Amino acid sequence: MTEAGIFIGAEAGGAAPQVLNLKRANRHGLIAGATGTGKTVTVQGIIEGFSGAGVPCFVADVKGDLAGLAMAGSPASRAHETFAARAAEIGMTDWSYAATPVQFWDLFGQQGHPIRTTVSEMGPLLLARLLDLNEVQEGVLTIAFHVADREGLLLLDLDDLQAMLAECANRADELTRQFGNVSKASVGAIQRALLQLRGQGADHFFGEPALATADLLGTDDTGRGLVNVLAADKLMAAPKLYSTFLLWLLSELFESLPEVGDPDKPVLCFFFDEAHLLFDNAPRALLEKIEQVVRLIRSKGVGVYFITQNPIDVPDAVAAQLGNRVQHALRAFTPRDQAAVRSAATTFRANPGVDVETAITELKVGEALVSLLQPDGAPSPVARVLVKPPASRVGPVTPQERATLIATDAIGDKYDTAVDRASAEELLAAKSHEAAAAAAEAQAKEAADKQAAAQAKADARAAKDAERERLAAQREADRQARLDRQAAREAANSPWNRAVQSATRSASSAAGRAVANEVTKAVFGSARGGGVVGGLVRGVLGGLFKGR
Repeated sequence: MTEAGIFIGAEAGGAAPQVLNLKRANRHGLIAGATGTGKTVTVQGIIEGFSGAGVPCFVADVKGDLAGLAMAGSPASRAHETFAARAAEIGMTDWSYAATPVQFWDLFGQQGHPIRTTVSEMGPLLLARLLDLNEVQEGVLTIAFHVADREGLLLLDLDDLQAMLAECANRADELTRQFGNVSKASVGAIQRALLQLRGQGADHFFGEPALATADLLGTDDTGRGLVNVLAADKLMAAPKLYSTFLLWLLSELFESLPEVGDPDKPVLCFFFDEAHLLFDNAPRALLEKIEQVVRLIRSKGVGVYFITQNPIDVPDAVAAQLGNRVQHALRAFTPRDQAAVRSAATTFRANPGVDVETAITELKVGEALVSLLQPDGAPSPVARVLVKPPASRVGPVTPQERATLIATDAIGDKYDTAVDRASAEELLAAKSHEAAAAAAEAQAKEAADKQAAAQAKADARAAKDAERERLAAQREADRQARLDRQAAREAANSPWNRAVQSATRSASSAAGRAVANEVTKAVFGSARGGGVVGGLVRGVLGGLFKGR
């Protein structure tokens, strides 16, 4: 640090010192150069300067080297003599080794605290980029987000998103009438893309607790800015996830930070290594989003520094926003390299003493062409300088050192344990369960009603059959009675029966007369006696026997 800003380097003997003005540091920057030309050391020195000025930083550690910021350099290191000689060559009499306060982060939670965000916070535009969707599929994804928001369904992780997409497929006809075509084929394509994303480890990235950007903006107890180092070596195997995450983080910073204009020093400086990954095969809508964020986030006090091998990797619309430039050597072996050299040469403010196009191919390791914004906002004339040596370790930390630093930093275990609260997946599952239970209950009721109706029908049929049988039996009984009566009449009227009846009547009459005579005789003393009374007695007794 100097009173004017961050010392970048100087010519031999300390002439023409180049200082990154803190008040202009939020005007972004570009650090470019071929592999092995010293970009990482330059970035390390700039970050040390920002931290010393109390400016927190966020940097993606692609090769693992920037983790060394957490440890002081050592006189026993192989590079010590080279660094000491460089410090003496550019007049750094106060150069010494020192560590920088670091917080380690890792999307996979292995080499740092997990970084998570929710699917809702990512939004359909960036997620469509991450899933490599076409316009139709992106439209279906946008509809899924809208329906989830309208119906109060939280999209926190990929399980929630898959459940919401399945819900949209089930309601495709309804949603098509409301929002336009929602085909099951498009939903299926998105589901397959999600499956591929899971294969890249994105399950670790989506969920809660989500990162609070305020945790990136702290300082240590001495006022030095915290350096947030993202372990990106494994993340580089999923380049879309890497670039989308960093763009999401920029978007979150833009949305969450207040407007501050041009502060005396940045609120945060963001270093985007392997910047070409952000722009490769990016659709126009995404490029416009990147340009918008880079252009407007300056007023939030955030400086964005792109680190890339070739300056033409950054689109012109974005490159035009990058006021501070450090250009290491480029190799002009191919036509594309030669075009890059010419393009880089035209981006610097001319200096009569420097032939930029020639110098770019001649720069030594640790030497760069530098043009920085001056206090009045104008870029300084390009200068060929020797970059200052870093104070921290050049190279990675050991696993033991990393583990100790993670366990003792200011974040603690705030993000280490995932939280899975009720969200779209659980709510839709409960809704589906309730619908299934209601359908089962309705089906059971319908079956019971059918069974009751069938039983009632069977009972009615049985009762009808019983009544029919009873009536048939009654008719049969009546018929038999008629037949019996008819038979009796016929029997009574037969010649034989009449003869028997006649004989019986005759016998009965004779017997009656005999009995009457005997009674009369016993009563009156003779069969003819008794006068009128005797006659009556004989008549009655005779009639009785005759009736039999």
